[in-house]
Amino acid sequence: MKSILLIGLGRFGRHIADQLNQLGHQVMAVDHNEERINDVLGIVTNAQIGGSTNAEFLESLGIRNFDVCIVAIGNDFQSSLETTSLLKELGAKLVVSRAERDVQQKFLLRNGADEVIYPEKQVAKWAAIRYSSDHILDYIELDKNNAIIEVTVPENWIGLSIGQIDIRKKYNINIMAIKSDSKISVSVTPDTVLTADETMLVLGDYKDLQKCFRI
Repeated sequence: MKSILLIGLGRFGRHIADQLNQLGHQVMAVDHNEERINDVLGIVTNAQIGGSTNAEFLESLGIRNFDVCIVAIGNDFQSSLETTSLLKELGAKLVVSRAERDVQQKFLLRNGADEVIYPEKQVAKWAAIRYSSDHILDYIELDKNNAIIEVTVPENWIGLSIGQIDIRKKYNINIMAIKSDSKISVSVTPDTVLTADETMLVLGDYKDLQKCFRI
């Protein structure tokens, strides 16, 4: 369980608060809008109404006591940038800030953000890959080069074992797990035989995944 400061309770911030609550973390929520604060009282540990660009207000929250500080401000980049900078100046251990454009990401990283969330771009890439390929069921970007995909078993692999396909040597990618009837098995060996009713969770360089599965 982690102690998390969440600043900004628009739609994105509200979703983060909800997910953190489900995961059992302690969340201090901050927003200048009283209505937004009232909306999350049932799913956060504590909440404060206040302006995150006010250094005295932020300092009163005990920034150093939080494991993670998330800046989820979406419609006011100036406030997001100032908040990010102040959090770092006040000793925040880890600052994660939201960006809506590439240029914002650059400024946030230069002004105190340890990591940047780019939800619109990340979801757009996921949707483009997921819905432009009938055989790709999910996509998780790990970094600029590597990803995990959930993919149906290619027709010419059905009935063969992973050892026979020799996927690691031929394509430089790894089958991490097999999914069947919504159940995931990580007990994957060279003797595992692939069937038509299964999907695979595959890890590798995105270029290798593209080449192997024709994404």
